[in-house]
Amino acid sequence: MMTYSVRVSMLLSLALLLAAQAMFLPIALSLTFAVMWLCLFLRRKQNIGALKRSWTLLLTCIALASIYFSYRSFVGVEAGVAVLSTFLFAKALESKDQRDMLILFNFALFVSASSFLFSQSFAMAVIIILCLVSCFMGLYRLQTSQFETAQVQVWQTIKKDAGHVGKLLLYGIPFFVLLFIFFPRLPPLWHIPIPDDTSVTGISDSMSPGDIAQLSQSSELAFRIIGDMKQLPPRSELYWRAMVLDEYNGSRWTSSEFNQRIFMPEQLSQLQQQEKWQYRYLAADPRVHWVMGLEQSMPQQGSYLLGIDGRITPRRMTLKVEPIALNWIGSSPLESLDERQQMRQAKLNTKVSDQLDPKAQQLAATLWRESGGLPERYISNVLQWYKQQNFAYTLTPGTLGQNRVDDFIFGSRKGFCEHFASSFVMLMRYANIPARVVVGYQGGQEAPDGKSWEVRQLDAHAWTEVWLHGKWQRYDPTAIIAPQRIDSGMQNYIAADAREFEGNSNFDRQKYAILTKMRIWSDFASYQWQSKVVGYNAETQRSWLNKIGLHSSYAAVLVIALGCVSLAMLYFGWMYWRQKRKLSIWERSIQHFNRQLKPELQQKQAETFSVWMRRLSSQVNVKYQDDFTWLSELYIRHRYAGQPVSKQEIKQFKILLKSCSYVLKKL
Repeated sequence: MMTYSVRVSMLLSLALLLAAQAMFLPIALSLTFAVMWLCLFLRRKQNIGALKRSWTLLLTCIALASIYFSYRSFVGVEAGVAVLSTFLFAKALESKDQRDMLILFNFALFVSASSFLFSQSFAMAVIIILCLVSCFMGLYRLQTSQFETAQVQVWQTIKKDAGHVGKLLLYGIPFFVLLFIFFPRLPPLWHIPIPDDTSVTGISDSMSPGDIAQLSQSSELAFRIIGDMKQLPPRSELYWRAMVLDEYNGSRWTSSEFNQRIFMPEQLSQLQQQEKWQYRYLAADPRVHWVMGLEQSMPQQGSYLLGIDGRITPRRMTLKVEPIALNWIGSSPLESLDERQQMRQAKLNTKVSDQLDPKAQQLAATLWRESGGLPERYISNVLQWYKQQNFAYTLTPGTLGQNRVDDFIFGSRKGFCEHFASSFVMLMRYANIPARVVVGYQGGQEAPDGKSWEVRQLDAHAWTEVWLHGKWQRYDPTAIIAPQRIDSGMQNYIAADAREFEGNSNFDRQKYAILTKMRIWSDFASYQWQSKVVGYNAETQRSWLNKIGLHSSYAAVLVIALGCVSLAMLYFGWMYWRQKRKLSIWERSIQHFNRQLKPELQQKQAETFSVWMRRLSSQVNVKYQDDFTWLSELYIRHRYAGQPVSKQEIKQFKILLKSCSYVLKKL
């Protein structure tokens, strides 16, 4: 039968495994696993056999059915891991003896490692490591429980097991680090595909009023910029571009097929010569379909494509998390359209519906006449009109009707960046000026180490571009209404003025600041994990080894061999030193004396010191026997009488040992 401490280790391992996979498994399957775990928890103190076979079979069938209805298959990354987890929980329900538990813990080690197929984040790594420790504790308890005779409290047993397992893992960490750094790494043999039905948090390929406002209430990390922070442009110029939206149906903006066109390799090679700043982009979620780079940026890797509208997309989507090298060329234009394409683009970006927003069309006509038909003056008049009409920048703009632009600029006059960008573009188009919406992020914050730049979901932003003088020029109406949002960044803007959240009665500025700080440090730890551990690939290893003078895999293998031998010698030396320190000066002197004797004269295993001295004294001349007797008396006084021994007596004891050793050697 299983002991209670083994059952606790099993419950802890299964709970940690469920916590690691709960966010990635179907809700029905997670609930089924929770029911299985609850059955095991309620029976943890009962030293009885497994759950009834019928109940185990029923719960297992429910779990398998939820997997099939969710994935339509039992094969694949997510479905395969879910099936393995189902079999593990089913095995736990039927486990009844030591053999079953031995299989269960070893199976749990494999299933916990497979959880990295869902995510390789720092949080996942912590949970999996705790799960491994729990499994090791269960295996250790299975091996040692049969030798215990005294009854010990369960939590004391668990605490002692955790100490033993933790000590063992600490001894192994230097070997793990050595192998991690120097063991030759092969390039990946395959890539894990991304399921089509997996939801992604962040900027989408369409925009409706309220979308970005909802996204901007999240402080989750969107992406990280790695590079020389001294070359980073001013905050007011930090527009991280995702894509262009140029088709509007009255309620939602989408991107036309014209923007899907990509630059040819020869065009990119010409633009690469205008290099201004090289940096790297690291996404928080690798499932995002586009790279948010500074405006006028281009990829340096052939596995990424640059679109006509400035979007950067991968040729093939994978779950691989790695920095993407980008090149910012500053204010140099990326457009490479001929005259016919420019005319087509202008027609597309002046497309409007005569049946929508009649008031906005009338306003555009009035401002156009007042501008004398000059586009630059018209744009300036529109921006000045926004400033004079007391528009408010808020995350709670309310709902709009069918004529959304009219309802916004003549009704509520309260909105977020997408409201201002959408209305501004339509006012441009009503004056027959080509204009479009650009979505992405704006601003960000420096990381705690000062070596990278963090952009969060709350930095999501929408701005506009107007076609003037043969190129697209950026105009951001939000900068007119809420200049602090652009100059200070959204994170500082929220912290400085909580009144912008007047529609949210539960908003608490102090709590928000604390949670934001915790989120920043959590994301920073995740970044260090991703860049230093997960991102340590063959190329990174080769670069690092070259820096320390190792230019071949054979040299790395030699370092591993020498390192393992050195660590083993260090461990054995440390253990010998610790064992030696446990001995008193008396015992060390006696051991030294014993090693100098012939084998037949050395102390026997069951022989006391007094008996040993009498046996040795019988081997020598009578005139030397008093030395052996005095040795025995000194040892007994130190060992058993509890009387304090002076330094003079210790010195005398050592002298007597040397004298006796000399006498015995002469035999």
